[in-house]
Amino acid sequence: MHRSASRLTRVLACAAVIPVILAAAGCSSDSDKGKGKGSDSSKDKSSASAAAKPSGKPSTPLEKAAFATLPEPCKTVQAKTVDSLVPEAKDKNGTATKSNDLTTRASCSWNGLDEDGLKGSQYRWLSVSLVRYESHASLGSANKRAEEQYTKQIEAAKATEGAHDVKTEQAGGVGDQATSVIFGVKKDVEFFNTTIVARTQNVVVTLDYNGAAYEGAGAPDHAKLLENAIAAAKEAVGSVGSAGEQPKQPDQQASPSAQ
Repeated sequence: MHRSASRLTRVLACAAVIPVILAAAGCSSDSDKGKGKGSDSSKDKSSASAAAKPSGKPSTPLEKAAFATLPEPCKTVQAKTVDSLVPEAKDKNGTATKSNDLTTRASCSWNGLDEDGLKGSQYRWLSVSLVRYESHASLGSANKRAEEQYTKQIEAAKATEGAHDVKTEQAGGVGDQATSVIFGVKKDVEFFNTTIVARTQNVVVTLDYNGAAYEGAGAPDHAKLLENAIAAAKEAVGSVGSAGEQPKQPDQQASPSAQ
C-alpha cells in the first residue's frame, strides 16, 4: 500500500507539471511566430519599396523610319535620262536584280554601245542600287543604320578592284548627304567610273555610271560623266521620297462634347 501510494503521488505530480511545460511551450511558440511575422512583413515592405523605385533612366523610344518602302528600281530615273546617259541601251526599261524583299533592297542597270562608224564606239553603263533600313532595338535607329551603310558604300567604291587615281568629294544638293567617288579602271580599254553615294533619311542610294571608248573614239569626258551622274542621283533620291514616305498622322482635334 505504501508503495502504491508513493507511485500514485509521483504520477500526479508529473501530470501537474506537463500542462505547465506545454503552456510555456505554447507561449514561446506564439511569441516566435509573432516575431517571424513581423520580420517577414518588414521584408515584404522593403521589397515593395525597392520595386517601386525606378531602375535607371527610362529607354528613349526609337524614331519611326521616314520611308516605308522603295520605288521600283528601274523607274528611279526617267526614260529621257536613260536615253541621254546610255545611248543605244540594250533594254531601255532596265534590268532589275532579283531580291528577296524589294521593300528593303533593290537595284537596276542599263548598258549600251553607241557605234559611230569610223569614229569608233562609246560604251556606257548605269546602275542604281537602293537599301532601306528600319529602326531596330538592338541595332539602332533607321537613320543611324543608313548613315553606317552610307559610309561603307563610299569605302567600297574607293576599294574597287583595279581602281586608280581615286578622288572623292562632296556632292551637294543630293539627299541629306552625298559623296562622289571618281576613279579609272584599266581593262581591255580604260574605263572612267563615277559613283554617287547618297543618303535620304533611312535609305541609301548608290548610283554607278561609267564609260569607255572603243575603236579610236575619244575618251569620255570625266566632268560630263560626273555631271550626268549627279543629275541622275538626284532623280533617284527624289523617287525614294515619292514612293516610300510614311503617311502623316492627322491632327487629333477635340470633339464638340469635350470642348
